[in-house]
Amino acid sequence: MSATPLILGLVSDLFFAAPIENVTKALGYRLRVIERGEEIEPVDAPLIRQTAEPTIGRGAGFIARVVEWQPALVLVELSSDKIPWPEWIAALKSSPATRRIPVIAFGPHADLALRARAEDVGCDVILAKSALLRDLPGLIQRHARQVDFVALERDCALPLSALALEGIALFNKQDFFEAHEVLERAWNEETGPARELYRGLLQVAVAYLQIERGNYTGALKMFLRLRQWLDPLPDVCRGIHVAQLRRDALAARAALEALGPERIAEFDRAYFKPVPFV
Repeated sequence: MSATPLILGLVSDLFFAAPIENVTKALGYRLRVIERGEEIEPVDAPLIRQTAEPTIGRGAGFIARVVEWQPALVLVELSSDKIPWPEWIAALKSSPATRRIPVIAFGPHADLALRARAEDVGCDVILAKSALLRDLPGLIQRHARQVDFVALERDCALPLSALALEGIALFNKQDFFEAHEVLERAWNEETGPARELYRGLLQVAVAYLQIERGNYTGALKMFLRLRQWLDPLPDVCRGIHVAQLRRDALAARAALEALGPERIAEFDRAYFKPVPFV
């Protein structure tokens, strides 16, 4: 994952895109702007199923991209009729893989119905366009998710806990249920930022367990969810080759998606790689 954090702008009006880009760059962020919904998914995609974590229909393509990009913040232009932001933000805020990402929405000051719609779908901050431009640096600094990479590197230099070693041994024996149980205890007992390594590991274990149980949707949800914990980690953390772990999980997910739910029983267990150490 790039050390330069990303801000995602769902902005069709280039009048706003230009100053947003200037501010984000000055603060050390990258900016990715989506001007039209069809840049992400077809305009005729069916509506998403209203489940705890939508995986199909309108919003699914957006969630898949957000999981890959892992933005620190999303900015939404409410007055745009070129972006299906109500469906996209509702999907983002209903998915455990993305719901922690803050969303700042801006629109016409007098359009109370539009502001109410933005609140209904889960936007965290809603303000007038003029207020956004006036206080954009402060808004980004207050709301964008920050990763303390210095503290994370320092914590990753420590050894694995005894519980984590036990959980990893179970993982490598492909006893994924027990591995999840032990790694969850290790995560709960850890206090430093590197604890997210344990959370990422236990979610990989759950993804593999769901494949064993024939639960395609459950496995895919876990593969999407674990990215938020593993992606910010350095390539090596507590002796674990995190970069390889990410590649292994991605390869397993790709193999799963290639089969689809109807052929999950054909999944090649050779994709269940052991936790890699340096």
